[in-house]
Amino acid sequence: MRLLRRAFLCLLLLALLALGVVLWYIAHPNLPAWQPAKDVRYLDQWSEADRQTWYFTPQGAQVKGLRYDWFVHLRQPFSDARFAAPENMGRFGFLLDPNASAANPDHLPVGFTRHTEADQVSYLDITCSACHTGELRYNGTAVRIDGGPAQHVLPSTVPTLRGGSFGQALVASLAATYYLPWKFNAFAADVLPAGSGEAERRALRQAMKASLDRFAHAAWNDTHRGLYPTQEGPGRTDAFARIANAAFGDAIDPANYRVGNAPVDYPQMWRIWTFDWVQWNGSAQQPMARNIGEALGVGATLSFFDEHQQPLTGEARYPSSVRVNDLHTIETTLQRLAPPAWPEDVLGAVDKPLAAEGRALFAQHCAACHVRAVDEHGPRPVVDLAMIPTSVIGTDPTAADNIADRRYDLSALAWTPEELATLNVQFQGPQPPLDLHQVSVAKGLAWVTAYVEQRAYRDAGIPADQQGALNGFDLPIGVREMRAYKARPLAGVWATAPFLHNGSVPNLYQLLSPQDERAVTFYRGNFEFDPRHVGYQAGAFPGGFLYDTRQTGNHNSGHEFRDGPRGRGVIGPLLQPAQRWALVEYLKVMGSPLEKTLP
Repeated sequence: MRLLRRAFLCLLLLALLALGVVLWYIAHPNLPAWQPAKDVRYLDQWSEADRQTWYFTPQGAQVKGLRYDWFVHLRQPFSDARFAAPENMGRFGFLLDPNASAANPDHLPVGFTRHTEADQVSYLDITCSACHTGELRYNGTAVRIDGGPAQHVLPSTVPTLRGGSFGQALVASLAATYYLPWKFNAFAADVLPAGSGEAERRALRQAMKASLDRFAHAAWNDTHRGLYPTQEGPGRTDAFARIANAAFGDAIDPANYRVGNAPVDYPQMWRIWTFDWVQWNGSAQQPMARNIGEALGVGATLSFFDEHQQPLTGEARYPSSVRVNDLHTIETTLQRLAPPAWPEDVLGAVDKPLAAEGRALFAQHCAACHVRAVDEHGPRPVVDLAMIPTSVIGTDPTAADNIADRRYDLSALAWTPEELATLNVQFQGPQPPLDLHQVSVAKGLAWVTAYVEQRAYRDAGIPADQQGALNGFDLPIGVREMRAYKARPLAGVWATAPFLHNGSVPNLYQLLSPQDERAVTFYRGNFEFDPRHVGYQAGAFPGGFLYDTRQTGNHNSGHEFRDGPRGRGVIGPLLQPAQRWALVEYLKVMGSPLEKTLP
């Protein structure tokens, strides 16, 4: 008996020690320090009204059932400070405007907004701008890059002892509020109407528990299955894996879970409406379908089955919280977004003679891929983007290979070939016979978004003759599956570090250098800008995320200027340092009014 008691005490002490370690990292997350900028410079990319529309128009996302007023009033686990306070949200890399506004009365970060469902409940809605708005800092001034890549740590669902995960910290605050009576009492006083009684408090606890359980399930599921072994860190997510795991794994069959080991950076948004194909691998075409997929990826609700777990059929497919009118507003607003111009008064004057030398080098070595023909004859200008096979460009192929190779069993949805043929989906290239047990992620998501789109239009009362315009220029849901990455136009590229699709090269100078001159490891999450090399400062700093290019999905190979045969990552001859500096200087001004002032 004494031996059993000692064993029990040892186990209890170990459990308490483990709990203490967890609590330590919750109370002291591995995050950078944050302070508000002395000045926020908004570049002349569009109007203030467009900026507010982009920042705070909802898309229908729900963050695990988290209600908007809960998020606003939630307190941190070990203090009475608000979780959503700017000084806390800034540490996770989210962007804050200097003041609240009519569209953002609670002074939340860019992209944090709300929408109200039919049951009159307002949910926290994280919209497109949260991930597609950037910022850099120099000498105390923050330069906002609307439509640029974000550098936050939003997506991670896997708890780590290094801390720094937004989801981990949010769940800690929710759990402390739910389980600690004094915290729950204060929270209930904030979010319930005056005069609420015990019944309302019980209903609040039940709703909170449901949301907390969804967060906990996602964390446990993603952790014990090892779904995301390559840590995403600031400014990255494995979008296709996360959307597919949610839509096909969570909602259909756990056997459909696939490892997400190919995080990519958030692409810039300016002029995207002119691209013939979008996504890093050029796999999608229709704006509305692309945006529906993105909304599903950040939490829009989706139902495949009825209350008896039978697959929905016919016009019952597929109810969701996606807001097609708002998605169309966001998309049309983006058509007015200009690329960011280098702010000389903040980042320093451009060396124009040197930039002119770079312009000539760009025409010689870069223009064939990055300056493409534009078709002006249709309802929009269309840029014919170059798609470069991974065997040629040599950049990390994991993201493209995963999309081309992964297969999912969607037979539970009971689709028929005849039904699928009626959808507004077009596949490029020869297609194998339909096998619903072996569906690619691109095809599966195309069919799902087509059904979601149809249902959302019906629910919103949008007639068929107006749907083509909302889809975007009457485009179909086009699908391509290529082991290739697109070469984007480079106007404003100076504001999109780090570089390559997976963010594996910290600055433009290294991008123009051979791989053996690029950093093998560097730190992400620092907003301080390096205007000489053109990228964020990448040295070690407290709370920084160590990016290791030796990990799967993180490789910094390819796109090399190096002597030797072309192909397998070599795209041009070795550039001497003086040539690289000239190209860097030109890329500061390419596509902006400053380019017209070059000699």
